[in-house]
Amino acid sequence: MSANDDLRHDELPGLDLDAFARWYAAERPDQLSGDRAEALTGRLIAGGKSNLTYEVTDGSNWWIVRRPPLGHVQATAHDMGREHTVMTALAGTGVPVPTTYAHCADPSVLGAPFYVMERVAGTPYRTAAELGEIGPERTAHLASAMIEVLATLHAVDPAEVGLSEFGRPEGFLARQVRRWGKQLAGSATRDLPDADRLLAHLAGNVPPEGPPGIVHGDYRLDNLLSVAEDDQPVKAVVDWEMATLGDPLTDLALLLVYDNLPRLIGGLSLADASTAPGYPSADEQLAAYVAAGGRESAGAGGDMGFHLGLAHLKLAVILEGIHHRHLEGQTVGGGFDAIGDAVEPLLAAGLAAATS
Repeated sequence: MSANDDLRHDELPGLDLDAFARWYAAERPDQLSGDRAEALTGRLIAGGKSNLTYEVTDGSNWWIVRRPPLGHVQATAHDMGREHTVMTALAGTGVPVPTTYAHCADPSVLGAPFYVMERVAGTPYRTAAELGEIGPERTAHLASAMIEVLATLHAVDPAEVGLSEFGRPEGFLARQVRRWGKQLAGSATRDLPDADRLLAHLAGNVPPEGPPGIVHGDYRLDNLLSVAEDDQPVKAVVDWEMATLGDPLTDLALLLVYDNLPRLIGGLSLADASTAPGYPSADEQLAAYVAAGGRESAGAGGDMGFHLGLAHLKLAVILEGIHHRHLEGQTVGGGFDAIGDAVEPLLAAGLAAATS
């Protein structure tokens, strides 16, 4: 049975539909009640390697449910409350986000905290083949919109949307280095000497920080739901589990690292959309970000070395954590076998970027 088939609760890992229906009918009786609750079906949305995302329907209405992965979970990761809080706060800004409906902090309902949000129609483009279907012109338009939305996010004043307490921006970059070092220590399945070298270099070369902004933490094309043929193609930014307040250039650097993955690790890349005709180069994206109102230090003459080194480290640690769960048999779905092979090339590239 594929991940796209509708399943009842006893067949759907991580989502007991009967338990969810009881909770949601009490939480939002305006949306779900009576016979409609008994008719719920759901499916695991394919492609997620971190939090689990489900589409749930009663036959006429749809909801998206997000919960942490099964099994090994870092204490500071997969915070459902953070995702719900930041998307709720950004509603009504120029940043497109799904409408949030409810958040459950009680792990007894589904075995972990979770939240419920609107289902937004759109495609999370991941591959060059998918972008090939829309053509180079629309690909370039979509990528431009992706950068504009990122710059718009970074221009939002956290205090104006009630997020002044969402993070601790002072000392953000130094804390990020320590955090990802700690995350790696909790997930590493082997010796990774380049990780030690990279961590030591980053810790000793933290740059001065500019004004803080809202950081998505995992911004890339397939974390956007898009309708490529529209004038404004980006319909929703999703997957906010790592959002915080801090240095916005960390978002931009991570996007560039994601885009370079197909060239760095070839067939092991999780997505190759950046190789599609019409997709902009790294230099073009940096220039577009500044032109759209993003931080000027990302432009010509700016030093992105530290941020690129940190971005490589962050992605390597995330993939090592997924590799850890896969080795323990605690991942859901396919596509996990080779993820661990990407970790060492990422660390080596991060070290090169940070020290060049």
